[in-house]
Amino acid sequence: MLMAHPAILRNLVEQYEKLQVLHAEQGTFETRRRLEDVTYTLCVSTGTQTVEAALAVAERQLTAALVEAAPVKDTPDADVQLTA
Repeated sequence: MLMAHPAILRNLVEQYEKLQVLHAEQGTFETRRRLEDVTYTLCVSTGTQTVEAALAVAERQLTAALVEAAPVKDTPDADVQLTA
């Protein structure tokens, strides 16, 4: 399955969250249309059919992307001894 780039996915989630607040405050046709567009794109990008599922998948994918990008901690060499 194709996966959206983490930066794109993160942007979609942020847009969705901002538009939810904006639509709750204003409730205009324009904010509803923009929210529906972002919701649709988020669902398509995550291969889901509901916004709840899309947000859950996005969270898992973004978390996995962070784990993969995290630097690996070097383990100390066996012959190195630390002293106080």
